[in-house]
Amino acid sequence: MQKNPLSATFKLGFLGAGQLARMSGLQAFRYGIQIGVFSDRDENEPVQFMTPHATTGSYDSVDDLTNFARNCDVLTLENEFIDSAILRAAQEQSGTNIFPSPDTFSLIENKLIEKQTFEDAGLAVTPYKLIEEESDLTTFGEKHGWPYVLKSSKGGYDGYGNETVSDIDEAIVAYENLGGHSGRDIVAEAFVDFTHELAVQVARNETGHVVYPCCETVQENHICVGVKSPAPVSKSIQEKAQQMAVTATEAINGKGIFAYEFFLTPDGELLLNESAPRPHNSGHYTIEGCITSQFENHVRAVMGLPLGSPKLRAPAVAMINLLGTDERDAQIDNALEGLRNTDGHLHVYGKLDSRPGRKMAHYTLLGDEMESTYKKAQQLTDAIRI
Repeated sequence: MQKNPLSATFKLGFLGAGQLARMSGLQAFRYGIQIGVFSDRDENEPVQFMTPHATTGSYDSVDDLTNFARNCDVLTLENEFIDSAILRAAQEQSGTNIFPSPDTFSLIENKLIEKQTFEDAGLAVTPYKLIEEESDLTTFGEKHGWPYVLKSSKGGYDGYGNETVSDIDEAIVAYENLGGHSGRDIVAEAFVDFTHELAVQVARNETGHVVYPCCETVQENHICVGVKSPAPVSKSIQEKAQQMAVTATEAINGKGIFAYEFFLTPDGELLLNESAPRPHNSGHYTIEGCITSQFENHVRAVMGLPLGSPKLRAPAVAMINLLGTDERDAQIDNALEGLRNTDGHLHVYGKLDSRPGRKMAHYTLLGDEMESTYKKAQQLTDAIRI
């Protein structure tokens, strides 16, 4: 008999121990349940300070994952750095359900499969090609134009695993750097001329689904530095992005929280760029900005609980990512102005070490008008050093 998910002895396990699991774990604690965490890193990570049920092992080891799963009632994902076959074996051997399921994850577990899955569902995606030999680098550039982007099919994030190439010489070097000659699948993607980068989160389980507002992500050097919700685009574009996100979630029969990133082109076309089977940086604003955050709905979704409302609490919600500024032990300096604001909210992730460009915290500000709220959030966080 399945244990009551609101039992004090129910344990929700996270595969991954970073800030996404930490923020979901905080919501699990609200329901009085326990959390377990599995990490493949030796150093202490944000969630490991929150629970005595912390395990270190390898994502490539079925035995490690199975042993961890046997001590949990449900497992869920914080990242995609794992293979669906290993997830499936761990689920079968432990008898513990994993959500998103291994079958769902297998449809989006790398950038090539992901594109094929969503194309098959009738969704427009960025033009792409698997690079099987160096001559494909030239062929893709001739067909789709230079520059274009080369991506490692598995494991890329925040600019890691991606390289923009402007000619064949750069493409050959990038292909080598990304592991193309070492057996890693490398995918070429056309460089899309876009006006906005948009994102939508969807929570779904057997009780139904909810769709978060379409937001805009502000990018610098392949890293999201801020989010505006709702996105400053037409209502019809917002609704189209939301519908595409629902279609994508249904195509993979997803149970959990999912995020989708889109390009909006100058002629008004929406292209699905990437997905994530977990909470996403673009949805951090939902903690204070929405009635039910992406993290609370993550927990609810994988535990089979009814989902909460994703509606905004204010006309405008701005989120600023706070990146590391110094190579040092992590500490927050010059945050007083942001803390004095009546509807500004600082979240620090608990990482021990800071380095330039590393995501260390975020700041959310609620307001009445988007551009002024975002500008004020920038001003309040501009002097912060981490």
